[in-house]
Amino acid sequence: MELKYLGLNTLEYDEKKCTGCGMCEIVCPLRIFRINGKKAEITAKEKCIECGACSLNCAFGAITVDSGPGCAAAVLASGLKKGSKAACNC
Repeated sequence: MELKYLGLNTLEYDEKKCTGCGMCEIVCPLRIFRINGKKAEITAKEKCIECGACSLNCAFGAITVDSGPGCAAAVLASGLKKGSKAACNC
């Protein structure tokens, strides 16, 4: 099963600040970043779980995301328990 946010997510990317270092591509657990030429690009924003790994590891401030527990954590936690539903009822 592939999880996607169907509405809002807080991931923002400023291409002007990106140096193409590739850290976002390395640390993203869902591989939604890819280096294309000398810049990162977001390949599937709707798959972002807002974990914050990309923004925490971007030394140039090109990526911001409001990370926190929220729905993403509930969905992930429920996936670890066989037969359980997400606590956020999504």
